[in-house]
Amino acid sequence: MINLVLFGPPGAGKGTQSQKLIAKYGLVHLSTGDLLRAEIAAQTELGLAAKKLMDQGILVPDEIVIGMIRNKIQENLNANGFIFDGFPRTVAQAEALDKMLAENGLAISGMIALQVSEEELTKRLLLRGQTSGRADDQNEALIRKRVEEYNHKTRPVADFYAAQGKFTAINGIGEIDEIFDTICKVIDSWK
Repeated sequence: MINLVLFGPPGAGKGTQSQKLIAKYGLVHLSTGDLLRAEIAAQTELGLAAKKLMDQGILVPDEIVIGMIRNKIQENLNANGFIFDGFPRTVAQAEALDKMLAENGLAISGMIALQVSEEELTKRLLLRGQTSGRADDQNEALIRKRVEEYNHKTRPVADFYAAQGKFTAINGIGEIDEIFDTICKVIDSWK
């Protein structure tokens, strides 16, 4: 079983690479962004509360995100593995994820971090905002706030997995297929 944390700031290419990895390895995609957007689209109480925070560039509280992830893991215990995209975002979430997986006899195989400069991230997100309709991708100041939030709260998660010997950083700038091939070489080295 492959349990991959695909890591990087907003706009690093996690979603694009996740889709390719899902197709190749048959993994279940656990994207907190997708889970939250589904709740927002359904206009659930959780979704409306999350939307208010997301529109301000603020991370959704751990207990909400962890609960959604726990449900998805429980629903897919017979999968080839999971790809965690946008989660964990804090060390507390990483600790909770490790505990949650261990309760099911599972563990994180590794974290792969897509490294992209802030200028490139801003450019990518503004471009995505032209087609995605996502308000948080259409405002440069809000994009920079999201990247700052990532650097402050999320980047320490890399140190958490590095301390376990489970961290690999790769260049997230370049051709999509070249980046994908590099990710696959890392994953295949875990087997």
